[in-house]
Amino acid sequence: MPLLSPAVLPVLLLIASNLFMTTAWYGHLKFPSAPMWAAVMASWGIALVEYWLAVPANRIGYGTYTAAELKTIQEVVSLTVFVGFAVFVLGEKLTWNHGIGFGLIALGAFFIFKGPLR
Repeated sequence: MPLLSPAVLPVLLLIASNLFMTTAWYGHLKFPSAPMWAAVMASWGIALVEYWLAVPANRIGYGTYTAAELKTIQEVVSLTVFVGFAVFVLGEKLTWNHGIGFGLIALGAFFIFKGPLR
């Protein structure tokens, strides 16, 4: 019997992968004086770890979830991780516009998991 169900493990792997990917894409913004080549290479190295988490997440999750559901989970996790990163690492403030935009994305996620409309 696996330690984690096929419904939970992909979500945990996607959360971990998004922590790495958000760091790869936006972490270099904390170091604006670093040379571009160094930012790209560091980001690339961090993103490699992200792939080692995201690909298994999708392989393990496919079948329990549809491809559209896996992508939706990834996007919701990505936005959630990004919001935390933007606020706590980059020191940015969230606005009502962000909240409304993310709310509309959450509404879209609801419809993906709701199934076909009848």
